[in-house]
Amino acid sequence: MENRNRVLCQSVVWIERLVPPVRFGWAVTLAFILVSALPGPALAQATRFLVSVPEDVYSQPLTGRLVLILGGAADPEPRLTLAPHGPPIFGLDLEALPPGENAILDDRVIGFPTSLAEMPPGEYFAQVVINVYEEVHRGDGHHLWLPMTDGTIQFFSTAPGNLYSDPQPVRLGEGGTVEIRVTNTIEAPSPPVDTEWLKHVRIQSDMLTEFWGRPVYIHATVLLPKGFTEEPDRTYPGIFVFGHSVPFSFTTDSTRVRGLGEIDPVRGVETGYDFYKEWNSEDFPRVVAVTLQQSTPFFADSYSINSANNGPYGNAIVQEVIPFLEERFRMIGEPHGRLVEGASTSGWQSLALQLHYPDFFGGAWILQPDPIDFRRHQLVDIYQDTNAFTLQVGGLVADRPFRRTVEGQVVWTVGELSLFEEVLGTKGRSGYQLEAWEAVYGPVGPDGYPVPLWDKLTGEIDRSVAEYWRDQGYDLREYAERNWATLGPKLAGKLHFFAGDMDDFYLNLAVYRFEEFTRNASNPTSDAEYTYGRPMKGHSWHAFPWAELVRRMAAHAREGGR
Repeated sequence: MENRNRVLCQSVVWIERLVPPVRFGWAVTLAFILVSALPGPALAQATRFLVSVPEDVYSQPLTGRLVLILGGAADPEPRLTLAPHGPPIFGLDLEALPPGENAILDDRVIGFPTSLAEMPPGEYFAQVVINVYEEVHRGDGHHLWLPMTDGTIQFFSTAPGNLYSDPQPVRLGEGGTVEIRVTNTIEAPSPPVDTEWLKHVRIQSDMLTEFWGRPVYIHATVLLPKGFTEEPDRTYPGIFVFGHSVPFSFTTDSTRVRGLGEIDPVRGVETGYDFYKEWNSEDFPRVVAVTLQQSTPFFADSYSINSANNGPYGNAIVQEVIPFLEERFRMIGEPHGRLVEGASTSGWQSLALQLHYPDFFGGAWILQPDPIDFRRHQLVDIYQDTNAFTLQVGGLVADRPFRRTVEGQVVWTVGELSLFEEVLGTKGRSGYQLEAWEAVYGPVGPDGYPVPLWDKLTGEIDRSVAEYWRDQGYDLREYAERNWATLGPKLAGKLHFFAGDMDDFYLNLAVYRFEEFTRNASNPTSDAEYTYGRPMKGHSWHAFPWAELVRRMAAHAREGGR
């Protein structure tokens, strides 16, 4: 191939001498035709995969999403390395596949970042994961096939009940057929164990159960203050920490450790023992801290807002879950003692709860929130742009980034992530970020599934969907501005924003827009606080450890929410 490329370059130079510069495109075309006639290596042949699930593993017709992963090693298992920057993947819908019958994956199935036919020849380790769907009869009359959960945080490659094969070596580039038998079922983890300080509560929501036509649960992890048992008549402020990482565990996640303390100088995260020392110290404020797990069929988090696709999660949180927890764990149960905090997804929902239920909550600490102004839905203006994948700059067309490093290097583009999600699942069932937003914010389609904001293969934006997002109040800056005359007086002293100036996902841009609105707001004016990390602070930046944030929130509660 290297010699053929050299011949191509030489041919272009030679032909360019014979034709005018304006005809250079013709020169390239002619050179390519000439070089194509040169002898070279034969084109690689696509490998075909036959995947079956034995009857003793799954005894009924199988409906779900089959994902083939081609990893570079057997350990860690390819299914555990799934990511937009991970191994190639290929997806196929299964509709009532009989036990033992083959599902066929060939060069016609959709793949990321490329098709099977275009995969580089070589050695790989193949593994299959099947996201098993359940038929649900939703209260709005739609019958859907979805990956239902028990409300705990799950991703399909490790979700209980899903199926997977053992990794097996394969060689691509020589054609042929590879047979894969899916023989493993993912087991449910052991339930969490309560301790003196840490309690786990499962709450069935009547509202969500009615919406979904089946039991729906929200799980709470409650961290109790020192002296809780010894002082049975004392009440406490409640801090509700939203998020979709494992709550209050003494482990780390990709963005922030919830409920931990001192910053580790190597990893830049908080460590459990340091937070324990703070929480247990005599001068630490006594509060009850709660995290919620509220996974939906479409994402690991409901965003704590009412949604046409997910159901009335906002009302369920405010009317069912929080009152139940406040009574059981002796929280104050008044707005000034009911505070919300969160980062990223939970940053968005903390602001959304404070805006949509302004009389219920006494303050929101909003850290690098998901886009809160859809004129900066990351780098897409969903109201003006016609395509999410590209940006027209004069005569140039540039790919629109989705993620960057703190130095500005692009990691993923919007187009790449869109294709990745399309491979993981059709009809909004990828369980990933773009389709999470579409499920939370978007309308229900005629088939009962979320209507996408843009086509995952072309990037073309559906303007009617954009307008629906705005009109239903999910564009939080637009919602606040539209309702400021009544909202403004209720938000005094309650809004506290934090963002790094080089957020990995460009989330600081929408925060700037929200700040611009509040700085110019009148009747009434706004006292919203903004703290920015500079220079080059990314998505994992936090102004101070969580223990310090708890101190500040507790002081806010003591001052009556001012």
